Amino acid sequence: MAEYVVEFGKDGGRVEADGRLDAPAFHRNHQAIWAALSGFLSGRSGDVLEVGSGTGQHVVHFAQATPAITWWPSDYNEQHLKSIAAWRAHSGLQNIRAPFRVDLSAPGWAAAMQQEGGPQQLLALFCANVVHIAPWPVAEGLFRGAAELLRADGRFFLYGPFKRDGKHTALSNAVFDTSLREGNPEWGVRDIADLEELAARNSLALREVKEMPANNMILVFGRS
Repeated sequence: MAEYVVEFGKDGGRVEADGRLDAPAFHRNHQAIWAALSGFLSGRSGDVLEVGSGTGQHVVHFAQATPAITWWPSDYNEQHLKSIAAWRAHSGLQNIRAPFRVDLSAPGWAAAMQQEGGPQQLLALFCANVVHIAPWPVAEGLFRGAAELLRADGRFFLYGPFKRDGKHTALSNAVFDTSLREGNPEWGVRDIADLEELAARNSLALREVKEMPANNMILVFGRS
């Protein structure tokens, strides 16, 4: 699995003595993301897996708002995992589990996580800002895992910038896409149509597209 464009903690951001990292994006987008998720999650109970939890700030914010939901953070980067654990401890919340190290490109990652004591069936899976900064096999593994883990009424929320019908939705996204592909030709802003096709191969279907600030979206998938 590819490393991040900018690894939190190496981008000049604040690092607390206990290992907590601070992501500027969290302060910009956490309220809008929660507004989009809360329509489905509020009032429900069950397990939610966050893939690519980064610093861990989002999962703490979401867990504070949903005491009946158990949140399972995960990431690939060791520094991020330390930050997630530190934010979990700092929050004192009982409905956040210890983070898992997950490589989405690894076959059977979902089953391996279950065998290690992870969630068996998910109310929801949330993933933000991952598929465009990773090779396509990471997206394939993400959707395979969602199909394995989601319960019948579950939802998979995928946040980030996306293309529609082969076209960018904003000039800034086009510039961002070019910079990603120049750095690594396997990366890039993904097209919704390609993700729908990937979902269909895993018995999932796109249920809703939520427009978000800063030319981002949340794609909501459920079982087909």
